[in-house]
Amino acid sequence: MTRVLVVEDDPSIGAELAEALASGGYQVSLAATGGEALEQARRFAPDLVLLDLGLPDIDGVAVCRRLRTALPQAVIVVLTARTQEFEVVVALDAGADDYLTKPFRLTELLARIRAHLRRQSAPQEERSVSVGRLRLDLLARRAYVDGDEVMLRPKEFDLLVVLACRAGEVVTREELMDEVWDLNWFGPTKTLDVHVFALRRKLSEHGEDPQRITTLRGRGYRYETDL
Repeated sequence: MTRVLVVEDDPSIGAELAEALASGGYQVSLAATGGEALEQARRFAPDLVLLDLGLPDIDGVAVCRRLRTALPQAVIVVLTARTQEFEVVVALDAGADDYLTKPFRLTELLARIRAHLRRQSAPQEERSVSVGRLRLDLLARRAYVDGDEVMLRPKEFDLLVVLACRAGEVVTREELMDEVWDLNWFGPTKTLDVHVFALRRKLSEHGEDPQRITTLRGRGYRYETDL
């Protein structure tokens, strides 16, 4: 059974989310503070975390960063009342895979959860992909540049797989959202840009040219085979 950790300091919202998720067949654990969330992450080992950023004890972005370290393969969806774009970008860069701005429709949240979990569990048909100095082990979900492992979040890995498998081709924003997130995705596309930025940074930390992933404004991205 898929385990979901709900981190929400409002008891009524937390209870509503827990009830809806339990009705959907998920095993649910609740945490009302950042400290509780980190403890539950260790004990409960969730597959997905719903994380409210407005926590009473620890800043939600800091909690997100620590959860990502503790749960490298889990999906983290941020729930936030913060409407300023830079705050959302900071949360995504801290390790979140997606976000929803409060107030949100419960049906939309559940659809997002299903989409993330479906993509995460999709089987890989090939064993590995290699492009230049990059090698992707699809079964182990690990990425290497010249043999050095690049630590990627789940959606970063999925995104890199799509770009590498179509190296030299333009992959449109719509195609990337369909492939990496979901065919019926109706959420914001800002998360795509943040994930591309994170990929460039992490690849460059291992000596790869950050321009290996080229932006084609208004169209999408291309993983360059030769710079």
